[in-house]
Amino acid sequence: MAYRLQGPVLEGELVRLEPLEQRHAGELAAAVEEARDSYGFTWVPRAEEVAGYIEAQHGRAAEGRLAPYAQIARATGRAVGVTAYWEPRTLPDTDELFAVEVGFTWLAASAQGTGINAEAKLLLFQHAFEQWGVARVDLKTDARNARSRAAIAALGARFEGVLRKSGRSWVPGEDGGLRDAAIFSVIDSEWPQTKAALRERVARYSGRPATR
Repeated sequence: MAYRLQGPVLEGELVRLEPLEQRHAGELAAAVEEARDSYGFTWVPRAEEVAGYIEAQHGRAAEGRLAPYAQIARATGRAVGVTAYWEPRTLPDTDELFAVEVGFTWLAASAQGTGINAEAKLLLFQHAFEQWGVARVDLKTDARNARSRAAIAALGARFEGVLRKSGRSWVPGEDGGLRDAAIFSVIDSEWPQTKAALRERVARYSGRPATR
């Protein structure tokens, strides 16, 4: 029996991650129509496409390969973006999860640079390593996306290389094309140090001391 991803609500100081539902569509439709200049290497729906985007994510979730989230800004209680667990990997002939990817992430322009992304990754990584007991968490982005690569590296993930023509391009105008993907990861032995650094980073935005 294949492993099926199921992501619980994850609570932080700056962000709450809730399983993505159609009730989030209105707020996400407003979020996606803020400045869009940071979305050049990924596909982010327009306001009128958000409901269909959520349905598509639910379709992937029904296959057990995706656990999609709405990112809720604690300061306002509004949905400001999305993220997900994706592509669970198990050891051969078992349901023992050893790796998962974090992806399908975008944030409204006003939520970028606020600490929400860092805390969301802290919550996702922490649950994966400490509750699911994974050995690694993967992140990937279009190899041309220097901004995304820098943001992933700043989380403490290690760059592992580029997989050439490894999957669908999400760049507008490249429909049907393939992209080179820059691959990053955090592994279990690195998690304590990465966790401490992420907590310190979130604390700078929340104004509260980092907990250990």
